Amino acid sequence: IFEEEDLFVDKDTFLMQDDLHPDFWEGGKLKEAVRLRLITIAQDFFDSIGIDAEVKDITFTGSLANYNWSPHSDVDLHLIVDYKDVEADPELAKDYFNAKKSLWNRIHDILIDGYEVEVYVQDENEPHASTGVYSIMKDEWLTEPNRVEPTFDWSDIAKKADGIMDQIERAADIYKDRKYTDALQYIDKLKEKIRKFRKAGLDRAGEFSSENIAFKALRRNNYLEKLSNLKHMAYDKLMSRKSDGLIRIKLSETVKSWKEFLGN
Repeated sequence: IFEEEDLFVDKDTFLMQDDLHPDFWEGGKLKEAVRLRLITIAQDFFDSIGIDAEVKDITFTGSLANYNWSPHSDVDLHLIVDYKDVEADPELAKDYFNAKKSLWNRIHDILIDGYEVEVYVQDENEPHASTGVYSIMKDEWLTEPNRVEPTFDWSDIAKKADGIMDQIERAADIYKDRKYTDALQYIDKLKEKIRKFRKAGLDRAGEFSSENIAFKALRRNNYLEKLSNLKHMAYDKLMSRKSDGLIRIKLSETVKSWKEFLGN
């Protein structure tokens, strides 16, 4: 265990297992019962979002498609689509899919052999850093994992995680001071910084980078959930308080964007 203020992480959960998870894999192939169940979940999710686009593939990735699975793992289920098929601005399409993904994952508690299923819509052109990717539709490995024991710089990981923890606490302090507009702006910038921080690590050294392990440590210790909750609370307080002026939004532009996205 390493400790950095309030952060606790079991190092052993990041080490390599001797085999792929036996509840999911047999003879190097995804068990058929699991594969069919994941296809059904993916189809139900995509039907629920009401988008007329072709699903190019459904992939199983993350630590459960690798040797570094642990009790903290999720079933990372990715639906591969070409964002250009949606006939909308790629950023708008990404935001829409992420919103639908967050809603689905929040209201559903689907477990496969005790592991939570996390659904994600991935752009066909989006690079993916995972060293284990299995095509559920083709029933074959796209990227077969290799069991290579990673090395971790735990001091660097703790330092990186601690830096982000301090910034999350700073966001909480701004909220406590009732500076809700400042809190929202700070939180949005911090969430984008964390996204870029993790991406930089994945691009540089893959899923075992210090940045990605620090991100996982923060997530396991509920700091990322705390940040999201702070954003919701700050927004609710801001919209609930009395105001001397009118709240103005660019309604016509918003309606136009959604019409273009929905094809109406």
